[in-house]
Amino acid sequence: MGCSSSSAKDKKSEKVLRATLIIQNWYRGYRARLKARQHYALAIFQSIEYADEQSQMQLSNFFSFMLENYTRVHEEDPKLASRLFESNVQDIKDRQDYVGLVEVPDSYEGPRLQFPLSFPDIDLLIEAFKKQQILHAHYVLEVLFETKKILMQKSNFTHINTSPSKEITICGDLHGKLDDLFMIFYKNGLPSEKNSYIFNGDFVDRGKNSVEILMILFVSFLVYPNNLHLNRGNHEDFMMNLRYGFTREVLHKYKIHGKKILQMLEEVYTWLPIGTIIDNEILVIHGGISDSTDLCLLHRVQRNKMKSVLMPPMSIIGDNASNLKKNKLGVTINMPDKTEQNDSFSEQLSKHEWEQVTDILWSDPRGRKGCYPNTSRGGGCYFGPDVTSKVLSKYQLKLLIRSHECKPEGYEICHDGKVITVFSASNYYEEGSNRGAYIRLSFGTSLRFFQYQVTKATYSKPLHQRVNTIESSAIKILKERIIGRKTDLIRAFQLQDHSRSGKISTTQWAFSMENVLGLNLPWRSLSSHLVNTDKNGDIDYMSSFQDIHIEKPVKEAQSTVIETLYRYRSDLQIIFNIIDSDHSGLISMEEFRAMWNLFSSHYNVHIDDFQLQSSVRIPYASDPQLSGSGLQG
Repeated sequence: MGCSSSSAKDKKSEKVLRATLIIQNWYRGYRARLKARQHYALAIFQSIEYADEQSQMQLSNFFSFMLENYTRVHEEDPKLASRLFESNVQDIKDRQDYVGLVEVPDSYEGPRLQFPLSFPDIDLLIEAFKKQQILHAHYVLEVLFETKKILMQKSNFTHINTSPSKEITICGDLHGKLDDLFMIFYKNGLPSEKNSYIFNGDFVDRGKNSVEILMILFVSFLVYPNNLHLNRGNHEDFMMNLRYGFTREVLHKYKIHGKKILQMLEEVYTWLPIGTIIDNEILVIHGGISDSTDLCLLHRVQRNKMKSVLMPPMSIIGDNASNLKKNKLGVTINMPDKTEQNDSFSEQLSKHEWEQVTDILWSDPRGRKGCYPNTSRGGGCYFGPDVTSKVLSKYQLKLLIRSHECKPEGYEICHDGKVITVFSASNYYEEGSNRGAYIRLSFGTSLRFFQYQVTKATYSKPLHQRVNTIESSAIKILKERIIGRKTDLIRAFQLQDHSRSGKISTTQWAFSMENVLGLNLPWRSLSSHLVNTDKNGDIDYMSSFQDIHIEKPVKEAQSTVIETLYRYRSDLQIIFNIIDSDHSGLISMEEFRAMWNLFSSHYNVHIDDFQLQSSVRIPYASDPQLSGSGLQG
């Protein structure tokens, strides 16, 4: 009887064990599927982010094209040519020109800074921003002016040393996410003589609190200029700010003095150091390197001449070569004075210098050996582990720390431990999409990584809800990209649809999507979110555009015209923002037509004047809006 009881218990235990294993295997598979969905969503976000940056970099070619056609523009519309090519930004030399003319009224209830600044001002500013107070434009301008004065005394690369008693914290991209900066200071302490920081670029754009982040960092820098170090990122660039939100943020928060603040910021950006070297062993730069990176040259280059990566040095073109002058945009224009021509070229980096700086601001590491063009971003290069070893060895360095790329865990180690990416903006794409991180190091010790995720609701939701949120947001922005190429996609689908059935195979659909959009995405895996598939596995390709369309601003406009304007809306907004000197959101039809003629010629876009005119009877700031299920504009 005892043997029988023991046998029954063994069988029961075996069933429990088997059930436990089945549940474990199911749960592991379930989590793996959720992680795969999360991975695909992040791939969508990153691919579209890089495609936008590629478009931004391509604008530099357009501005070169504008230079070549300057004479024609001038003949057609001298007033427009003057606004585009002649500088209206005076060199900011005197504090009185900017700060003294902006008074702080007695009614102002925000933080009041006391110059020269001290530690209490940092604390005062942080507490004010936690209460969502706005720093008065007078103080913003004074901080910018004082920051520029100190930055002008700094070298291109800041050389610092650690010691057993002195640690340094390295932070990556913040992108206007103020809560992440608060979290870093909460966990790691405020900057001080004993608590040094390096902020490795991309302080601004995308997030809604770029002004506040800049003010905290600059005030901390002014209090501790030898303990808080700032590197320039690719978004410390006034042309990038036009596309990615910082310009709009400044003009919204400072409606009266916003333009003055932006002009001052252009100057400050150019004086930011381009790198930091720790203990003569660790190179900290925003982007990366190339096989031609010359640190000796980069130490000597006049960094303040790099106004914008989108404005490369202009070569002498044709008959216009004898009369050239530098303007606000970094392009050159026809002017009669040869002396001014020589002065203008002395204000520009050489092409080789420009490429060197662009590489360290824009490049990304990859596992493949060699150095090849960064086709995803359109600027800088991809560099392999062999390039890393070669450059580090050449300059007797041991490690490259860089930022520039969002990583799911906030940091990533590659190239046999010789390259570390650190990214400090958590929830970068969407709530729960990624952690932020920072690095602490001291002399003779290993690097220590600290991760965090600033959130109000993420961890209260189960994993599947978090993934659903990230995935839905990713699919939404992907559909926005798809609808902007509707005509091209239909044409590609129809080339595959030999029977004119309205259906093609999944392979044919995936090929067409990648061929037109060029986003390097796993289209077959994403098809279930984007299209309807029949029982035979064939795709109804017109379902690619279901539940979404571009709302016409006027009834007379053809869909193809609106689609084209929608596709290039970000590029056009940047160009029109430059024309719109008073930031009213309005430009004349003549200005629009003159610029569109150049734009359409350069981008090979064909729209006749009647269709163009019927499509733009609205302020340029009002985009055609997306509408449809889940995609309200």
